[in-house]
Amino acid sequence: MNMDNNSIFFTLPAADGQAGMRLDLFLRETVPAMSRARLQKLIAGGCVSLDDNIVADKDFKVRSGDSFAVFVPPAEEAEPAAENIPLDVVFEDDDLIVVNKPAGMTVHPAPGVYHGTLVNALLYHCRDNLSGVGGVKRPGIVHRIDKDTSGLVLAAQNGYAAPLLAGRVEKLYYAVVEGELPLGPGVIDAPIGRQGGSIIGRCVTPDGKPSRTEYTILKAENGLSLAACVPVTGRTHQIRVHFASIGHPLAGDDLYGGSRERIGRQALHCARQSFRVPVYTPVEGGIRVECPANGNNWKTAAAESPLPQDMKQLFGEK
Repeated sequence: MNMDNNSIFFTLPAADGQAGMRLDLFLRETVPAMSRARLQKLIAGGCVSLDDNIVADKDFKVRSGDSFAVFVPPAEEAEPAAENIPLDVVFEDDDLIVVNKPAGMTVHPAPGVYHGTLVNALLYHCRDNLSGVGGVKRPGIVHRIDKDTSGLVLAAQNGYAAPLLAGRVEKLYYAVVEGELPLGPGVIDAPIGRQGGSIIGRCVTPDGKPSRTEYTILKAENGLSLAACVPVTGRTHQIRVHFASIGHPLAGDDLYGGSRERIGRQALHCARQSFRVPVYTPVEGGIRVECPANGNNWKTAAAESPLPQDMKQLFGEK
């Protein structure tokens, strides 16, 4: 489905608990993958209406039962270059793509890293299907993983799937941590914030954001433990910080006290993702997306990736 010249139309009903919210904050909560600045530009540009009347005031107070129509104009061309880089595609349809990213590949272009990233590769692979995310023709990375973390990365191929996927993706990671922990389930519930003045580092701190990681130790031998981890919240470096905080940093994670003696990167792998998006309806000039408050009529899918070889070798497996 090539939607390069199409616009996106969202229909967003307000629930009882959202009454009294400012319009830009309501939209930010309802379509969280769109930035607040982007949404404010849409409001100011006359792209949001209520009962066929344009609402151009971001401070407009939402009422229970209001149903807003949001028009997202066609996308502009992307700045990053499309590059023909081989991808391990695990799942793909007109809306979504899941790629098994190798350790060492950066997800987004950044200062000093303008080529060879996952976004560069996706721009080439999805070039006939991209219809715009955030107003630009680019794949919408729903969640990023660190350069040296391997495994699944989910991206939206169009402007309506991207914001609706946010908060509706369940993830399972495998982590190899230092030390032999008791087999079975466990929980680390500790707030995470910035580590001093560091831009990159995070730590457990009382004034951090609430963070919860649920895990199950599957194997413990050779001074290491294999943990299946579910990050209930999605903080930066959450699994890495949480295990370091209990004295069991990830193998290879020298940023948080792990040793690189056995593996040259943090032993973390995104192994499973399940996700859901609302069903859309093609209309003249674009697409209309209904966002039912009760979450019915959703499309669901899942993707999996096995434990990579370098993490298997930590336990003597081939």
